Amino acid sequence: MEIENHKEEVPFEHYLEKYRSLDAKEAAERLNIVYDENEGKFRFRFMGHSYEADYPEFSVCAADKTQEERASDILMNSLSAKTFVLRYLLEGKYIPSGGRFMTFREVPTYGELYNQPFTGRCIKRLTYGFGFKLDAFAAGMERIPGAKRIAMGDVAYEFELVNGYRMRFIFWAGDEEFPPSAQILYSDNFPFGFHAEDMVVAGDLSISTLKSLCV
Repeated sequence: MEIENHKEEVPFEHYLEKYRSLDAKEAAERLNIVYDENEGKFRFRFMGHSYEADYPEFSVCAADKTQEERASDILMNSLSAKTFVLRYLLEGKYIPSGGRFMTFREVPTYGELYNQPFTGRCIKRLTYGFGFKLDAFAAGMERIPGAKRIAMGDVAYEFELVNGYRMRFIFWAGDEEFPPSAQILYSDNFPFGFHAEDMVVAGDLSISTLKSLCV
């Protein structure tokens, strides 16, 4: 396994050790996902694609992608993304959404604490990456299975991050007076399934995935 850097290696190894003693059936019930006991695999969705996570020896594979697509798949190749999956399987909990969406600032308790990294890693990155390229943004979103255009802002899309947890990317076009701006919304069940720091990573990973579709 290629280690990206020490900062990412330490938490990955920590959660990897915890994962080996995970109660797989309990995790599947808690997350409302499938666990195939015969094959030792969790099955879940990420950004519209099907994935498998082996248990108890952890690895992630994009089940419905070609070999070429897997070579650049973020969940298969990024240590921080793998840590996100581990934390999801270890600590996540599925609660059905009530249909409402919330900003990061509305996240109870944790939103303010992590607002600065969220702004830098998610809002600014999304804005600077696509603010003057809304056609490219829309084209990339159309390549995410299940993503749908919604009537918000000037250009906006809703998509499923992982099973039952949805996000929205919203853009307002700039003009001669004002620069473009963006907002990210989370389905109202996110705080039940993810810590605020994981919601920051969720934004970061989804933006990275979107950028990879616009190359």
